[in-house]
Amino acid sequence: RPVVAAKEPFPVELKAGKAYAWCSCGHSKRQPFCDGAHKKAAPGTSPLRFTPQEDGTAWLCGCKHTQSPPYCDGTHQGEAVQGA
Repeated sequence: RPVVAAKEPFPVELKAGKAYAWCSCGHSKRQPFCDGAHKKAAPGTSPLRFTPQEDGTAWLCGCKHTQSPPYCDGTHQGEAVQGA
């Protein structure tokens, strides 16, 4: 299971057509993006690579438990994350 990096989402400015790597393990020091920390801290996991279709602000999941990665779906509001 991923570790909770933050108990709220990260608002980030994304550029259309640019490739991003969202941290899925929670260990990156560059949240919400991958810095390669999973290679040591969470072997077997890998970042979620995505390319947005349009420019704009996106709310990327910080708790790593969203059902719609890399985007926040409100899961962080639940007891499992807030109590972590």
